[in-house]
Amino acid sequence: MIESDTGVFGMTTGINYGRLMHQAMRGLIRNVLEDVHKDGLPGEHHFFITFDTGHPDVEIADWLSDRYPGEMTVVMQHWFDNLEVTGDGFAVTLNFGDAPERLYIPYDAILTFVDPSVEFGLRFESSDEDSAEDTALVPAPRAVTDVVETPAAAEEPAPAKKEADVVSLDTFRK
Repeated sequence: MIESDTGVFGMTTGINYGRLMHQAMRGLIRNVLEDVHKDGLPGEHHFFITFDTGHPDVEIADWLSDRYPGEMTVVMQHWFDNLEVTGDGFAVTLNFGDAPERLYIPYDAILTFVDPSVEFGLRFESSDEDSAEDTALVPAPRAVTDVVETPAAAEEPAPAKKEADVVSLDTFRK
């Protein structure tokens, strides 16, 4: 794929590895969802999908966007219906406290995709796709529930940072 200066390859920008990495990882998510659409969830596989509820192409019920104005995490596990997968995103009906709701989530709105059954996860830290460092593997969560909803990002406390331990190599020498 060769594009102009604003694309993947450009005379002034070089190779945009960040964009390529994001495209590849979102393509992986699309392929997984296509397999689930065709064959269902195999074994213990299930997905925690966190997405930006403010993304312009996200389609969710007003009450969900009001309750989660920044981001929301849903789980596809025991009950989901009408999964439709396209090149740009996916639509699925999920159950929120006995209230089935249809959601459309474009791949560009996905912030994390985790399959705890195999300890696999992806995190997209920015939507501008400018850096390969913006895509990272994340550890899978250990606890599993049917539907997990996260509060808006502004309500979540920042994780505490731990100082690194410095160990002298002399300790291990004989």
